[in-house]
Amino acid sequence: MKKGKLFGNNKGMGTVEIILIIVVLIGLVLIFKTQITELVQTVFDKIAVDSGSILS
Repeated sequence: MKKGKLFGNNKGMGTVEIILIIVVLIGLVLIFKTQITELVQTVFDKIAVDSGSILS
């Protein structure tokens, strides 16, 4: 076997990298679920208050 042939086929590398990134992102979402929920709720509350004052 030639030295360069072992790592010569990189066709599947993009798919593996994307799957690993998705797994890491899902893990982060699960770890920080409550903080993300609180942040989104705070943002939506501020949007509701600000939009109410703009429309009045």
